[in-house]
Amino acid sequence: MSINPKYLNLFIKATEKAAIGASKFIGKKDKIAADKGAVDALRAELNSIDMTGTVVIGEGEMDEAPMLYIGEKIGTLNGPEFDIAVDPLEGTKFTANNQPNAFSVLAISNKGNLLSAPDTYMEKIAIGANLPKNLLDLDNSVEKNIHLLAEAKHKKVSELNACVLKRPRHAHIVKELTKMNVKINYITDGDIAGALTVIGSEPKNDIYYSTGGGPEGVIVAAALSCYGAQIQGRLILDEKEKKRAIKLGVIDFNKKYNIDEMVKDDVIFCASGVTSGDLAKGVKDLGDKFEVSTFVLHKSQKINKVITNIYKKWTQAQ
Repeated sequence: MSINPKYLNLFIKATEKAAIGASKFIGKKDKIAADKGAVDALRAELNSIDMTGTVVIGEGEMDEAPMLYIGEKIGTLNGPEFDIAVDPLEGTKFTANNQPNAFSVLAISNKGNLLSAPDTYMEKIAIGANLPKNLLDLDNSVEKNIHLLAEAKHKKVSELNACVLKRPRHAHIVKELTKMNVKINYITDGDIAGALTVIGSEPKNDIYYSTGGGPEGVIVAAALSCYGAQIQGRLILDEKEKKRAIKLGVIDFNKKYNIDEMVKDDVIFCASGVTSGDLAKGVKDLGDKFEVSTFVLHKSQKINKVITNIYKKWTQAQ
């Protein structure tokens, strides 16, 4: 069932208000305050929408920050039932240090159509559109996956570009990619933006190959599904996290989730820039008003665009 298009602008407004809230802390070296600025604004705006929303993917203990927590009910509780995956401020460090690619992001589906998972790590492989379904597998060797991808894209292995989150845990991936002469584009943080570099008519990367945040994996899957792209993810759970996962309905701890198991049916995706980056321009303070840009997707309506809105400061504060 499709999400009523009237909700699109309401969700855009929510992430844009969150982006403005975070923007007040750009370059101030306080990622907790920046996150809180985004969370408070996003929660207030979402709670004004006539819906019965449930946060199925939210912030968690990892960031030791204010949360829109998993299971939280949001909206007026008078309206359609939605599942909501949210990261009020993706790129808390980027915001604190005035670096690119910080944004406020959410994904919305009808109830039951987004994977609900604990705030833990997730192994991920993401690739673009127009490729054989479920082409790659986390249990394949890096070498096998790269050869499968090169063959499907009719490219030489040495012509492929891979995005990798720069972490010691990815040493084996880097070693294999380097051995095959695959060009590696590293990111330091922000694996939502990183994974989304595989989409578009001229994608920067052919594959995203890293272990990052589980919540971010589901949010990325929402965007990728609008493009017909692919992701496979597997949660990494310690004993404490397994207990939390069971409460969320996760039974098979080793399960590999393909995109159609993470996101079902229609979905809306909104990412509003805090600092300028790959998805949207950052918030501009124009004196008496803010200018905010948002990357917007609505799967059933085939909407894929970047929009810009203006908020007068006196109305934004209300």
